[in-house]
Amino acid sequence: MASIPQVAKALRTVLTRGANRAARATHFVQRRSKLSGAKFVQTLTFGWLANPQATYEELAQTAATLGVRISPQGVEQRFTERAARCVERVRQAAVQQVSAAAPVAIPLLPRCTAVSIPDSPQVQLPARLAQVWAGSGGGAQATDSTAALKLPVRLDLKHGRLDGPFLQAGRASDRTSPTPYAPVPAGSLRLADLGYFALDVLPTSAQQQAYWLTRLMVGTQVFEAHGPALDVARGLAAYGPAVLALPVCLGVHPRLPGRLMAVRVAQEGANQRRQALHADARRRGQAVSAERLRRADWPLVVTNVPSTRLSGPEVLVGARGRWQIEVVFKVWKSVGHRAHSRRAKPWRVWCEVSAKLLGLRVQHWVMVSSLWAYPDRSAWKAAQTLRNHALPLASAFATGLQALGVALAAVPRPLAAGCRLNKRKKDPSTFQLLLAVTKEKLA
Repeated sequence: MASIPQVAKALRTVLTRGANRAARATHFVQRRSKLSGAKFVQTLTFGWLANPQATYEELAQTAATLGVRISPQGVEQRFTERAARCVERVRQAAVQQVSAAAPVAIPLLPRCTAVSIPDSPQVQLPARLAQVWAGSGGGAQATDSTAALKLPVRLDLKHGRLDGPFLQAGRASDRTSPTPYAPVPAGSLRLADLGYFALDVLPTSAQQQAYWLTRLMVGTQVFEAHGPALDVARGLAAYGPAVLALPVCLGVHPRLPGRLMAVRVAQEGANQRRQALHADARRRGQAVSAERLRRADWPLVVTNVPSTRLSGPEVLVGARGRWQIEVVFKVWKSVGHRAHSRRAKPWRVWCEVSAKLLGLRVQHWVMVSSLWAYPDRSAWKAAQTLRNHALPLASAFATGLQALGVALAAVPRPLAAGCRLNKRKKDPSTFQLLLAVTKEKLA
């Protein structure tokens, strides 16, 4: 379990000694300088953590907080290819630091040793970086889509452990990222989106004595457990609004045993799902298949979790837990502005993306050590609160490890007091549904 002293030690290790080593290895600092590798990385990390749209003047003020006097023009001149590689090396070192908390207090989750959620958001980069990070664009003229980054991550919903973000070229397939199919603990549950749906990979979880839970991809052949092929869309029409739970097999060779779960949504919800399908198809320049439109009435989930461990309703509610990784990305994008830069110079942008991802990693460490055990935590509110503590943390860096520990110890109190989700009656949040379905089973 992560503690404040452990977080303080990790921060000092990565952002001081590690940053100075990275500066020497990349030749960002070749002689004695008032702006060392550590001070430069700390300036960017805490400056953009405090204000994701900080100007050169504001970054110079952050440097002054760290004890370095430098002009805004001096800060601007530091954004070189060597600087970008230095910051990125420090970010990679931060990824290797593991931080986890006591299990979140939701009764459903202790039935699994971990709840692993992989995903890969994408960041567009200036076209001049296409040789470093190739995007999916092309053609005679370079566009923003010719350079892009994918950021594969894996979140453990139970303990808060975050693997990544790692960096991949934007054109890389999700299935080639290092996170989705990495080994998981025995007894853990993997919640994955359709981008990771692969019948030749799902059995790996079973070999690791782990479980998988995912939406059913259109086009997947489904068979009754000991019978013929099942026309899912037509077969569902015979069922009423009750939860459907069928033992099935997926694929042909080999057939992968599991359970198919579904519950009919209200007509209004089904219409919204169809509208979203049409909108996505227009964006891609494609047509929506009749099969997808028929399935809009039924969110379909397949899993190998036995019914003795999770009931049908629990599986359907548990599947909503996958959206917690989307909450993390939303906070990164909207609060952390991970994909936003005030400038278009390629090395400045790469520096900014790496430094912001580093700051968001720091933010996650603090949140795990302070707030993860609360099921009703609000990542959005926590991120906003932590922005107010970024510069005091930077100031503590200039003093020493003990001062940093004191500054970090002041963070959990405001987080615990004011960073909770409000309960909703009309549209309950995921944590409310997880708690409710567990209480129903106990009753």
